[in-house]
Amino acid sequence: MIKKQLILLTLLLCVAVAQSSAQGYLHADGIKIVDGKGDNVLLKGIGLGGWMLQEGYMLKINKESQQHRIRERLEELIGPQQTQEFYDLWLKNHTSKSDIDSLKAWGFNSVRLPMHYNLYTLPADQEPVPGKNTWLDKGFALTDNLLAWCKANHLYLILDLHATPGGQGNDFNIADRDPSKPSLWDSEANQQKTIALWKKLAERYKNEPWIAGYDIINEPNYGFENPAADPHGIKEQKNVPLRKLMVEITNAIRSVDNNHLIIIEGNAWGNNYNGILPTWDHNMALSFHKYWNLNDQASIAHIIKMRDQYNVPAWLGETGENSNVWFTDAIRLFTENNIGWSWWPLKKIGINNPMEIKSNPNYNSVVDYFNGTGKKPVASEAYNGLMELATAAKAENTTIHKDVIDAMMRQPFSKKTKPFKNNRVTNQSTIKAVDYDLGISGAAYSDKDTADYHVVTGKTTPGNKGRQYRNDGVDINRDSTKQEAYYVSSIESGEWLQYTINVEDSGIYTLKLDLATDQANGKISLSVNGIMVAKNNAIEASGSLTNFQPTVIKNIKLNKGKQVLRVYADTGGFNFSSIQFIK
Repeated sequence: MIKKQLILLTLLLCVAVAQSSAQGYLHADGIKIVDGKGDNVLLKGIGLGGWMLQEGYMLKINKESQQHRIRERLEELIGPQQTQEFYDLWLKNHTSKSDIDSLKAWGFNSVRLPMHYNLYTLPADQEPVPGKNTWLDKGFALTDNLLAWCKANHLYLILDLHATPGGQGNDFNIADRDPSKPSLWDSEANQQKTIALWKKLAERYKNEPWIAGYDIINEPNYGFENPAADPHGIKEQKNVPLRKLMVEITNAIRSVDNNHLIIIEGNAWGNNYNGILPTWDHNMALSFHKYWNLNDQASIAHIIKMRDQYNVPAWLGETGENSNVWFTDAIRLFTENNIGWSWWPLKKIGINNPMEIKSNPNYNSVVDYFNGTGKKPVASEAYNGLMELATAAKAENTTIHKDVIDAMMRQPFSKKTKPFKNNRVTNQSTIKAVDYDLGISGAAYSDKDTADYHVVTGKTTPGNKGRQYRNDGVDINRDSTKQEAYYVSSIESGEWLQYTINVEDSGIYTLKLDLATDQANGKISLSVNGIMVAKNNAIEASGSLTNFQPTVIKNIKLNKGKQVLRVYADTGGFNFSSIQFIK
């Protein structure tokens, strides 16, 4: 009996192992990334920026904003012990199983982990024995937990060394670099520690098929040939030290792990591959990063050319920080070219990501002080603000921006609109202007300033100029005197907004549109289900762009059930707060 039970247990374990690794390891197959069955895998992922490595802008800190300087300044403000409490709570709360469960539910299939080396090993100049590596449990434990959550959701995990020992570039925030110390490229000890860390990671995860690959150096940006004139390596032609180190890292990984895809990045934030190719391993992918440029074929022509010339897959390791319009256009472009992607980031203080970490007044005082725009806060209040911020980083405490998720997962492949909220019309009800439909520009709304293309145009045009509430091209501001009082602002002639409404009772309605303008020449029109029902209605001047008063439009017939209402700005120059329906 015991023997039979042992045999049955062994069979069950074998089945479990087989199921867990059924997809096999992701690997390169010509210009494609495929799974163990040889099926094409288009990675649709997101990066956990701000977790292990805080870039100052994610915390609204723009002065002395490398993580180590933020920490030093916090210690000066609230003391080392309370600073440690904040960082411990931050690491605990920022990324959890709830975050990964959410990514799965939304349709993502991968996660990119930006790692800070100092969670895994000591800095080279702090090693008790020079040349030997002290390994720290914290980083490995955090990675193990993340991998377990990814495996449970069948999501691939890409390990990304975001901050190397010494720092890999002259964009200091990215790698938390201290320019007073030797960089990665100035120190043999830093390079050897980087190689050793990758070997350690490969040893630990070599048998984990849900790890998609190793992104070995994030965004190198360093001038080797002419550092004074070209500090970020944009014009670099040879990239000899970068190629040499990446080859050495690859050899160290392959000494213990022949299973995983190795991902490399060019200089100049991942895009300058001069002198780096051809590849030196049979299982590699090229990563590039893309921000604030056009989403046309020409914008990715360089990576397509290299991909095809060297018969190696391309993967967009980092992109984002723009409007929903930009997101939708970019993802459509990448999908058409079979290029997987990883967005940046999942969450921060700000609206243009799936999750928004809400700030608080005490933390805002810390930000103002650090940025030089406010006085030094009381230590106890600063501590309370920081701990509140760390608590707000938990998935369940963030604001979920469903417009961002919809722009990434549905809108690249559909022109259909969806209600943003259940806008019910009763005998007397009000709909907020900012709750227009979800959908692409030209279907759910029309706005003349939709995205930021400043790399090409030289002019920053953020899309939503107010940077509040939603991330489309529509400009939205908040009335600071009222709680959660948002309104559509900076409305220009020819722009419009669409609302899917659910009418409880058929009838003739009066619509009161709360509008604000400091001039008397604004005009609006309305349509219902594509039929114009009110044309060129004049808007009376209200005295200012924040003093809202109703513009009344009578005799609007609405049938029971779902109706589509559009509000057109025939002549702009006004702000728009709400629509009241009175039967």
